[in-house]
Amino acid sequence: MPIIIDGYNLLWAVQKVGHTHEAITEVQLCHVVGRYIRATGEKGEIVFDGAGPPEKTRFDNITHLEVSFSGLAADADKVIEDKIKASTAPKNLTVVSSDRQVRAAAHARKAQTLKSEVFWQKLTAELTRTRPAEEPPAKRWGLTDVETEHWMKFFGIEP
Repeated sequence: MPIIIDGYNLLWAVQKVGHTHEAITEVQLCHVVGRYIRATGEKGEIVFDGAGPPEKTRFDNITHLEVSFSGLAADADKVIEDKIKASTAPKNLTVVSSDRQVRAAAHARKAQTLKSEVFWQKLTAELTRTRPAEEPPAKRWGLTDVETEHWMKFFGIEP
């Protein structure tokens, strides 16, 4: 399910609910969101207001997340609303914003919405949960003949 995120809206929510006194930058936010998108297997796009920094190369190595800026002629809300309107499958979209107008546009097309604070909580829960260790292939497929012979010799068992 594609996720469209209002960048500065999420950034503001992160700083509001954050447990650190250090401000998070747009690039740091994008890296974290990219990790979440990769972990969940979703497609993601984040839209920031304005033209963005003059030097955008710091955004180049962000994986699994498309980063865009609205430009000077529009704001991120308008760009997101246009993306919702242009979607051929809006019921499959998740729009992350706490802005009422953006949420209303999403609801009008039956897209799912998440407030930025809720999305951030969901994101941090996903990225901090412990994952079970991967099973060794031998657990599912058994030992090879060579490995079986080795262990039988090790324990003194005749084949």
